[in-house]
Amino acid sequence: MPALKKTVMTVLSAALLSVSVVSPAGAADKDKTDDKQPKPTGQMSTVGGKRLGEVGTQVDLGPGAPVLPKELTARSWIVADAEDGKVLASHNAHWRLPPASTLKMLFADTVLPALQPKTMTHLVTEDELAGIGEGSSLVGVKEDQSYTVHDLWLGVFLRSGNDAVHVLSEMYGGVPATVAAMQRHAEELQALDTTVVSPDGYDSPKQVSSAYDLTLFARSGMQKADFREYAATATAKFPGAQKKGKRESFEIQNTNRLITGDIGVDPYQGIAGVKNGYTTHAGNTFTGIAERDGKVLLVTVMNPSSEESHAVYKEAAHLLDWGFASEGKVTPVGELVPPRSAVPAKDSTPAAGADKAEKKHPAAAAATGPAGTNGVWTALAIAGGALVVLAGGVFLVNRRWPLPDLVRRLPRH
Repeated sequence: MPALKKTVMTVLSAALLSVSVVSPAGAADKDKTDDKQPKPTGQMSTVGGKRLGEVGTQVDLGPGAPVLPKELTARSWIVADAEDGKVLASHNAHWRLPPASTLKMLFADTVLPALQPKTMTHLVTEDELAGIGEGSSLVGVKEDQSYTVHDLWLGVFLRSGNDAVHVLSEMYGGVPATVAAMQRHAEELQALDTTVVSPDGYDSPKQVSSAYDLTLFARSGMQKADFREYAATATAKFPGAQKKGKRESFEIQNTNRLITGDIGVDPYQGIAGVKNGYTTHAGNTFTGIAERDGKVLLVTVMNPSSEESHAVYKEAAHLLDWGFASEGKVTPVGELVPPRSAVPAKDSTPAAGADKAEKKHPAAAAATGPAGTNGVWTALAIAGGALVVLAGGVFLVNRRWPLPDLVRRLPRH
C-alpha cells in the first residue's frame, strides 16, 4: 500500500506540474495574439473617468453579469446608458481615430437647428458641389435643381451623401464656417478628442474623433426631434430629374443595416438610429441607439479587424445585447460628461477625469450660423425641453424620449 500510495502521489504531482506548465503557455499564446492587435500609441484622454483613458477593455462585472461578447475585434468601442450617461464597458474609448461618416452626427447636431423651417427650398449651384472628395458617397444632388432642407437631410442620414452635406454647409455659411462651428460645438460637448477638418467625415489629415466623442454627438443629437426622425428613417423618396414639367423621384434606403437589415444581419429590436460610416483609413465605424423595456443604450464601434461581412453591425448588436442583459449587474467604468453650458459658471471644476492638457481648453462659444442664428446648444430645448439643468449643476436627459415608432415596429430576434 505505501508503494501504491507513493506511485499515485507521483502521478498526481506530474499531472499538476503538467497543468501548471501548459496553462501559462496557453495564456502566453493569447497574449501574443492580443499583442498583434493595434493599440493606442499615445496617452489617451481621461474625460469621463480615469478608466476610460486606460488601454484595453474596461469592465467591472458583478454577480450574475454576462461576460462580454467574444466576437469583438474593433480597435475601439463603448456601450453606455443614453439617459444617465453611465459607461457600462469600453475598449480604448478615447483612442483618436478617423471617424468617417459618423462625424456627420456632429455636422447635423451643429447645423440642423439653424436651417429652419425644413420646408425651405434651395436651388443648388455648381460651386456648391465642388470640392467633394473622390469616391465619396452621394445621394444624387444635381446642380440647377431645387431641394427642400428636409430632402437634403434625408440624403445625409440615409445615404450619407457628401453632396447633400456640402450644399447644407453652403446654406449654413460655407464649408470653412461649418467646420469652425462643428469644432466649437464639439468643444462645448466636451468632445475633446475631435478635430474637424471636413464636415462630411471624408478622410483628411488630422481629422480624428473617438468612440467616446461620437457617443456624445449621438446623445446630443438624439435630443432633437428632427434628428431623431431622420436617424430612424428606413426609406424615403428623393427628388430626381425634372422631365416634361414633372419632378421625378427615386427611393433611397438607410445604409444603417441595423435598421434595414441585409444578408447576414437582421434589423435590431428597438433600434432608433444613429449613423454608420466607412473610408479607407477609418475602416467601418458605427454609432447606434436602441431601446428595450424602457432602457435606452448607446453603442459606438470603430474599425473592426474581422473580415466577416457587416462585422461593425454584428459587434454593435452583440454589445447592445450585452448591455441590456447587464442592467444592474455591472459597475460603471465612467460616464458621458455633460456639455460645458450645463455646468454652473461658479463651478470651475473641469470635467470628471479631465487631464491637465484638457484643462487648458477655453469654454467654447456657442456655434453660430449665418444671419445671426442662435447657438446650436440652445436648440436642445426643443421637443418639450429635452435637457434639464438642476440647481446643483446635474445634467439629465429627458427620461421620456419620444423615440420613433420604428423602435416598436421592428421584430424581436
